[in-house]
Amino acid sequence: MENGIRILLLTAALATLPGCASVSNWYHQRAQRQQAASGGSQSTGDQQPDDTTPPRVIDPEVARRQITVPRIKSSNIELGLDYGMLSIEDFGTNPVYGLTAAYHITEDFFFQGELGRSTGGLTSFETLSGIQLLTGSERRFTYYDLSLGYNFLPGEAFIGRGRAMTSAFYLLGGIGSTDFAGDTKFTVNFGAGYRVVPKDWLAVHITVQDRVFQSSILGTAKLTNNIEARIGTTVFF
Repeated sequence: MENGIRILLLTAALATLPGCASVSNWYHQRAQRQQAASGGSQSTGDQQPDDTTPPRVIDPEVARRQITVPRIKSSNIELGLDYGMLSIEDFGTNPVYGLTAAYHITEDFFFQGELGRSTGGLTSFETLSGIQLLTGSERRFTYYDLSLGYNFLPGEAFIGRGRAMTSAFYLLGGIGSTDFAGDTKFTVNFGAGYRVVPKDWLAVHITVQDRVFQSSILGTAKLTNNIEARIGTTVFF
């Protein structure tokens, strides 16, 4: 009887011991979590987090356009040829050709000298009457002049999307002389032009000018306007 009671008590004790250990372990784990939480909140309030990660640098990928700047030679001299049409007052419109030379003083101002030649046609009086007022040599129209030019609208001319050329509009004004009808006449000229530089050494010009001088070929003295339009090419050297 006593042995049975001892076995029963020993069995109850063994069953009770694991439960106590589990309760004790749960209690200790709970206490540790509460302590860690209270300590973490205090450290968070006292110190800021140390973020040592460097900021990310964004490197933009930009496709840059290749630009070629015309390298016009420092001598600033250009020489070339031109061709066009000249309307000689009372003597019709006829082809004209000539030489052009320019010296660029600054980026805005330049001197330009011109030599051109054309041939006058028949007047309406000569056509109707059959009387020749001028001989063949007297119909030669030759002019010489020196002008001052001003680049007032420098810019660029574009061909498609991939090519840009330096360009400028300019004004011209000057004095000179004209040999026509067997006489040399003092001449005033003025006009405007457009210049394009497709190469570092080459320029293309389109120019319109009026050459004004006094004439009395038809018996009455008057100022004649002789308008010229031409295209030319010049070379820098």
